[in-house]
Amino acid sequence: MKLLLYSHFFAPSVGGVETVVRSLACGLAERRDANGAQEFEITLVTQTPGGTFDDRELAFPVVRQPSLFQLFRLVRNSHLVHVAGPALAPLMLSRLAGKPVVVEHHGFHAICPNGQLFIESTGTLCPGHFMAGRHSQCLRCNFAEGSLASPKLWLLTFARRYLCGGAAANITPTEWLGSLLLLPNVEAIPHGLDFPQVREHNAAAVGAPALAFVGRLVSTKGVRVLIEAAKILVGQNRAFQLLIIGDGPERSSLEELACHLQLDGKVLFCGQLGAEQLEAALSQVTAIAIPSLGGEVFGLVAAENMARGLPVVASDLGAFTEVVGDAGLLFRTGDAAELACALSRVLEDPSFAASFRQRARSRALDFCSKSRMIEAHSKVYRDISVARKS
Repeated sequence: MKLLLYSHFFAPSVGGVETVVRSLACGLAERRDANGAQEFEITLVTQTPGGTFDDRELAFPVVRQPSLFQLFRLVRNSHLVHVAGPALAPLMLSRLAGKPVVVEHHGFHAICPNGQLFIESTGTLCPGHFMAGRHSQCLRCNFAEGSLASPKLWLLTFARRYLCGGAAANITPTEWLGSLLLLPNVEAIPHGLDFPQVREHNAAAVGAPALAFVGRLVSTKGVRVLIEAAKILVGQNRAFQLLIIGDGPERSSLEELACHLQLDGKVLFCGQLGAEQLEAALSQVTAIAIPSLGGEVFGLVAAENMARGLPVVASDLGAFTEVVGDAGLLFRTGDAAELACALSRVLEDPSFAASFRQRARSRALDFCSKSRMIEAHSKVYRDISVARKS
């Protein structure tokens, strides 16, 4: 089967979508049928420039930044098109060429104009204004993008929903996301991770216990809530250090907040770390805090750190509730006091933290099985092919 896999973002860009798409494409390229022949002939299309990345490292061809005509030709020559996120160009061209399309949803773009289901001005979760028909709220929410950009985002959401409604399958990484999208032909397939690349946590910490946040420093990640929780822990005379690992547009304001709250020496901004540096830092961490306020459809950071055997303390967003299960601690989204209470439990009782390590790793290995992800996608493609032939 000739499979065109379209992902707007791909290596060398770094992010959750890029990680999942590469894992999926590599896994599919390795599959063989009963006769030993390659089951899927993969072509990956992306708008990300190659830079210094060598596409020859991959077992499939990568087409970067094609023209609209080139993309249409690639679509027409494929048997099936898989789109990572409801990108309009490949969706429209697939319909024009009469090719079946699978949409894998990595965000909320089919139900929210900004794709985050998050109200930036108030820093709160959106209650679902678009799907409830409160479109004036959507226009006001995104007005900061510009007087023309806001209605454009709003109109494009209708187009995405319409095109996704005609997809042969809509894949979501969590059942929770599927329940929000309200689209036909929805199937939940959790993301699969490459666990051999993840080093298991070493419980032998040195000095004061360390807590860590890993991710982009943007408003939806809730780092302000975490810093406020750190202030509460200081007031309780807890011995700890908080590592903020990552970078982003909010770094300066977050550093100012930590300074204002007199958290010098307690909160350390590490910036973006390389793979080896990251593993070295996390090997001494007692727990990972994931205080996201919104924008999460799965939670790769939670799954990756559970695989390391690290206790995870996450906000009770629907995606985290499904991924973490009973293998971590959840707190009320945006509640710094509840977060501080959960972190305090981990800090004060090493045996309590240790009780989560094996449970977290087992949960991640089971829920985020790469082989299961590849097999589930393969079955979706085969079922679509059989249905079209019948």
